[in-house]
Amino acid sequence: MTKEYTYKVTAAGRINIIGEHIDYCGGKVMPAALSLKNTVYICPNGTNTINLSWTTLPDNVSLDIDKLESYKGLKYGNYQAGAALMWKNAGHKVIGCDMLHDCTVPFGSGLSSSAAIEVSTIAALATVAGDSFDPVDVALKAQQAEREYTGVNCGIMDQYASACGKKNSVMLLDCSTVKCDYLPLNLGDYSLVIINCNKPHNLVESKYNERRAQTEEALSILKTVLPVSCLAEVSVEQFEKYGKKLSGKVYDRCKHVVEECERVNKAAAAMKSGDILLLGKLLNESHKSLKELYEVTGAELDALAAAAQAHPACIGSRMTGAGFGGCTISLVHKDGVDDFKKVVSAEYLNKIGYECKIYDAEIADGITVTKI
Repeated sequence: MTKEYTYKVTAAGRINIIGEHIDYCGGKVMPAALSLKNTVYICPNGTNTINLSWTTLPDNVSLDIDKLESYKGLKYGNYQAGAALMWKNAGHKVIGCDMLHDCTVPFGSGLSSSAAIEVSTIAALATVAGDSFDPVDVALKAQQAEREYTGVNCGIMDQYASACGKKNSVMLLDCSTVKCDYLPLNLGDYSLVIINCNKPHNLVESKYNERRAQTEEALSILKTVLPVSCLAEVSVEQFEKYGKKLSGKVYDRCKHVVEECERVNKAAAAMKSGDILLLGKLLNESHKSLKELYEVTGAELDALAAAAQAHPACIGSRMTGAGFGGCTISLVHKDGVDDFKKVVSAEYLNKIGYECKIYDAEIADGITVTKI
């Protein structure tokens, strides 16, 4: 870097241990921030323009601070423009600056590169303007940018994990209240292995918004017989009694949400008691539900999960993230990790025809700010 940047600001990618496609239904989820992150190098430039550049792209983009709403069609820079606009519209000061983005969260991996970009952009803009910020507020504005600017009707989990993650901890995040408890990630003799199926996903073009609409339809029907404000409040017993009011795919989507919420509660108890075998069993159950009821896995993720679950060192594996491509997470005995990686990679290549990618990532902090 030749330019004299004044701050280095990072925000994390994330995995979700369990609790998939229930954040926008008001459920509790269990994400963790990763050492894979988006880093922003930033300095003021004395103009009314945000100049963007990337370490991995030849592009340079300039954003007029007075016209931030006009950049939705950009191939690169739209996430930054949306994040800046939401921060500005909330009454915060946005000043002209030069920003260099360096992202180690793989795009389209299901590890929330978009959230890392949005969160780090807002935190960097606040920092260079001399303002303090609340990471939860940053997460909420980043979520607003994703929903209102880029058109993905996402829940709060990704941005919250990116902003508020803590090293060596998972978050038990209640998405209806945005209240969070931190649980130590103590896996004993097991390691967490993250594998990318290398089929990129695009949530805007995927069935993500369709799934949201189906859960909203289920909620509107169940509200006629239950005093609930979100699907996550529907218990397994209530669903067994009133679920027959739903039909077809709407029934399936709701059944997944209700049972996945229950799995999160069991997983939190398992982590607190150190029952890692139960946690692994719950991961397997979650993947099965995401495959058969929510239908967001696909051949690639199913091949990875099946190969992982069949390996003797693995006690549980499932897709993580929104699906339609992206990553699996697997709990693997430390003594068998090397063989697990080798066998699963070979089986995936044989089944799908191209290679997967395994990441060495640790559970890390969310936003970090360093004066250069």
